[in-house]
Amino acid sequence: MTGLTVTQKIIAAHTADGTAPAGGIVTVRPDVVLLNDVSGPLAFEQFDAMGAPRPFDPERIVLVADHFAPAPDITAAGAIAMTQGFARKHGIRHYYDPGRGGIEHTLLAELGMVGHGSIVFGADSHTCTAGAFNALGMGFGSTDLAGALAMGQLWMRVPDSIRVELVGKPGAYVTGKDVILELIRRIGSDGAADASLEFGGPALAVLPMDARMAIANMAVEGGADTCVFDGDAQSTEDMVRRGVPAAPPVLADADAVYRQVITIDLGTLSPLVAKPPSPASGVAVETLRGQKVDQVYVGNCSNGTITDLRQVAEILRGRRVADGVRMVVVPATQKIWRQALAEGLLDIIAEAGAAVSTPTCGACFGGHMGILAAGETAIATTNRNYRGRMGHPDSQVFLANAWVAAAAAVAGEIIPPGEVAAKLETVA
Repeated sequence: MTGLTVTQKIIAAHTADGTAPAGGIVTVRPDVVLLNDVSGPLAFEQFDAMGAPRPFDPERIVLVADHFAPAPDITAAGAIAMTQGFARKHGIRHYYDPGRGGIEHTLLAELGMVGHGSIVFGADSHTCTAGAFNALGMGFGSTDLAGALAMGQLWMRVPDSIRVELVGKPGAYVTGKDVILELIRRIGSDGAADASLEFGGPALAVLPMDARMAIANMAVEGGADTCVFDGDAQSTEDMVRRGVPAAPPVLADADAVYRQVITIDLGTLSPLVAKPPSPASGVAVETLRGQKVDQVYVGNCSNGTITDLRQVAEILRGRRVADGVRMVVVPATQKIWRQALAEGLLDIIAEAGAAVSTPTCGACFGGHMGILAAGETAIATTNRNYRGRMGHPDSQVFLANAWVAAAAAVAGEIIPPGEVAAKLETVA
């Protein structure tokens, strides 16, 4: 009998018989069910149509108004009201309005509701962000999540596992964003289909949790069902900081079987930019030198952390956003917004001529708070750049890390960040 991967071990711990063979169909009981103001209302309607009297466990359900929030129109306001109403009706205390929460995937970690060995079922494809914490986050449709709300379980296929061994030490201006763009560049947009990406290796020691979140968040852009980082001392310390109940790290057996093993040497990476219309089209930032931009967007569940805001402020300090360019900066949660305020980062960003928003997913998916007009070009720290993703179908989006985005805001065009700010020996 061969050993188990991290993914198999975590899933097996959430099944009735404690097994999770790769490719097998199992019924899984998640630790958390997560919905937002877009995915939630349909799930609530299906929940009621089932005749379910009450949710399986109100304490394990998290509802977040983050997509069309603050509400830009009457329809959005109705969806938020419906989400809040479901929470009130069923005694769900983990409901978060604008001003109290933030973007769901970042917020969930902040709340201390995900840690070693956890499983999160969410009605959003970027639920895989939970993988940063040695947990599994899996995206489902709203109808599936209605069943999870009612019964506290869903069936699923146990994915194969692809091992991603991270080695080396990142150089200047290289971040977690560049690691995941490099991986997706190699495997393509469907290279991890029906699989879980399992990240480990000695480079974890130099990848802080914010960088791991950026990597995990975009696993789905490589076609993965989910992803998971090995647990280590850093993730254990992070759990203590967030108040997560203690649990040992979950690690693969030495003889675990992988569909593929990929090694990425962080020391060989440079900042990457993914050209439209795919996150898989990453190229070195130097190759796009001179590409004009109309908008710079820093935020999203991928890169709206305090680390990202510090990087932006480092570039913008004493500088101005270029004429003809608008910059929108969106901290991922209210807590991050307040921390950035306390550190003086928001002052630096605002002084440079950028707009700072309340936490929202709005512009990332072309909903509100910074959408693009026909013919406009943006560089963004978001996770998708297909045609029309951030607005008009004739707009285009380049994806990059916060350093690169901020440098483009100052220069008015894509440019290596080292040409705008003094080089740093290493960044996280």
